Amino acid sequence: MGIDPIPTEIPFLRIVSFWTDSTVEPVFSEGRLFDDKLYIASKTSKLLNFIQIRFFIFQSGFNFRKLWAFTGPGFLMSIAYLDPGNIESDLQSGTVGNYRLLWVLFGATVLGFIMQSLATKLGVVTGLHLAEMCHRQYKRIPRLILWVMVEIAVIGSDMQEVIGTAIAIYLLSNVPLWAGCLITIIDTFTFLFLDKYGLRKLEMFFGLLITVMGITFGYEYVVSGPNSMDVVKGLFIPMCKDCDSKLQAVGVIGAVIMPHNLYLHSALVKSRDIDRKNPERLKEANMYYYIESAIALICSLIINIFVVSVSGVEYLIAFQSEQLNEYVDADIYKGGIFLGCAYGVAALYIWAVGILAAGQSSTMTGTYAGQFAMEGFLNLRWSKWKRVLFTRSLAMVPTFCTAFFSNLSDLTSLNDYLNAVMSLQLPFALIPTIAFTSNPKIMGSFTNGIIIKIISLMLSVVIVVINIYFVVEKLLNLSLQLYIVSIIYILAVCYFIFIMYLVIHLYIAMGGTWMSDHPAIAKFVIVPLGQQIIDTEKKEQNGV
Repeated sequence: MGIDPIPTEIPFLRIVSFWTDSTVEPVFSEGRLFDDKLYIASKTSKLLNFIQIRFFIFQSGFNFRKLWAFTGPGFLMSIAYLDPGNIESDLQSGTVGNYRLLWVLFGATVLGFIMQSLATKLGVVTGLHLAEMCHRQYKRIPRLILWVMVEIAVIGSDMQEVIGTAIAIYLLSNVPLWAGCLITIIDTFTFLFLDKYGLRKLEMFFGLLITVMGITFGYEYVVSGPNSMDVVKGLFIPMCKDCDSKLQAVGVIGAVIMPHNLYLHSALVKSRDIDRKNPERLKEANMYYYIESAIALICSLIINIFVVSVSGVEYLIAFQSEQLNEYVDADIYKGGIFLGCAYGVAALYIWAVGILAAGQSSTMTGTYAGQFAMEGFLNLRWSKWKRVLFTRSLAMVPTFCTAFFSNLSDLTSLNDYLNAVMSLQLPFALIPTIAFTSNPKIMGSFTNGIIIKIISLMLSVVIVVINIYFVVEKLLNLSLQLYIVSIIYILAVCYFIFIMYLVIHLYIAMGGTWMSDHPAIAKFVIVPLGQQIIDTEKKEQNGV
């Protein structure tokens, strides 16, 4: 192969992989592109000779090979849309509103995609995930509060995974629920061994679990035979006339959009090596991550549609208590029992396998989210087994006690309260994400445009309001003593004060300068704002 002079005006490109018909070993790290030919600099050559090779990877425009290279983080993120809490919410949605709440599920997934795209852009452009950025942009006390809120969301999600896995094991083997809870500790540590083989293999394994969910819940959809036209109408036509489903519609949104998922996704995209000094490479990476996220969320939406449609079949709607003549509350256990009674024992076991896959797939993503949060907010690095032990232990105590001392219905109803708890954590992920991606000192030319700012703000307000409404409705249905109501009132006041703090920070990040002149604002809010990313190492060393 001949050696050609390298055109000096062509910028260097980082090489990920390439094909060559020469005998030269692939020991190259960078090169230049000229006339559809890739010129590679050899690390082993003292003279850095440039060897012309056949060009495959760095073609202009869309490339499926590039898309495959970026595929992974979006599917790991989408698992949060398929956890046992979402499955139970889907069942309740179908039971209460038949197919008429599918449009809410579709809208919630679209909202989730928009917010996940912002989190992705933050990680790609800055090289820092959401928790790391919070560490640099908020004062110590606010960022510690944010960390606690994220940990609550992670632990709540982990409790749902324990519940789902324990119920699936019970359906498959009749092992007691408390024993199933203990088994989840063992299988969680088993997944850690997969991590030693590399993130790519772990991504493929979780892709397999999503496939299992698609096959199992798809089977239930086929055997239950819902009306396809009604499903399509419910998906695209907003309606729910004469059905008591307002609260359930709110619950769907609260279950689908998970706060810790934004922290997780912004960190996962850092697993790909991107030249952040090259705006074109950043645009390309964002494009492929957006496409991958859209594909992953479409898959999760289809699986959720399967579950809602199964529970919306008239047989389940007619599954009533003979004595009280009222609807039986839907949950993942009763859903499996109904399918077994209506379509045979195979349907029950296949349902249980799907629930087991949902619980297991969510386990490691929760572990990663908690680990990223701890590393980012506290600059504290734990090994994964310690992180798993910490999260699962906190999640196990209340779940195990409920399973051991109460009955199965109490355990499944715990999912509803966990959805309410995680709904309250949403502002602590949405507001920082919008603030950072709208700050030109952080994002540069990739700052959110005015349209994205308006849309994301409107969506955040809607999501926060409806989720607070969801929690208030839950509380009003409980008979609480006066001192408990007083405690809740005090916590609610503190909650809204902290949200106002985040909103002020958001306003300044989006260009509102008049408020920054106030001494209190300057002291407690905006000192870290606009600090250059290059100074972060110095800040960490100083313990700020």
